[in-house]
Amino acid sequence: MEPKQVIEILNDLVENCRDGEYGFRSTAEHAKTSRLIEVFLERAENCRLAAHELQGLITQLGGEPVDGGTLAGAAHRGWVAVKGTLAGYSDLNMLEEAERGEDAALERYRGALEKELPPAVRSVIERQYEGVKKNHALIRDLRNQARSVGS
Repeated sequence: MEPKQVIEILNDLVENCRDGEYGFRSTAEHAKTSRLIEVFLERAENCRLAAHELQGLITQLGGEPVDGGTLAGAAHRGWVAVKGTLAGYSDLNMLEEAERGEDAALERYRGALEKELPPAVRSVIERQYEGVKKNHALIRDLRNQARSVGS
C-alpha cells in the first residue's frame, strides 16, 4: 500500500478519535451522575491520546495530520444536544448516544484493519481497536444498568 493511502486511513481514524473526544466531552456536560461524568471524561481523554498517537504515525510517514473531527461527528454531537434538550438530558439518553458513537468507531477501525497496512501501523490500529471494543462494552454495560434502574 502506498504511504499516501496509509496516511488517508490514519487521518480517517484521527477524525474518528476527535469525534469521540468531542462527543464524550459533550455527553459529560449533560450527564447527571458524577460517576458517568468521570467515565465520559476519561473516554474523551483516551480518544485524544489515540488521535495524538495516530498523528505521530502520519508525521513519521511524511503526511500532514488532520486536526478536527468529521461533519458526521459534528452532526451527531448536535443531535446529542437536541435529543438532550427534548429528553431532559437523562443519563440513559447520553449513554445511548455514546453507544451509537462507539458503534461508528468500531466500524471505522474494522474497515481500516481490512486494508494491507505496514506492520507497525497495523499494530497500533489493532491495539487501539481493542480499546474501542472495551469502550463500547463499558458504555453498553452502563447503558444496560441505566435501563434496568429506569424499568
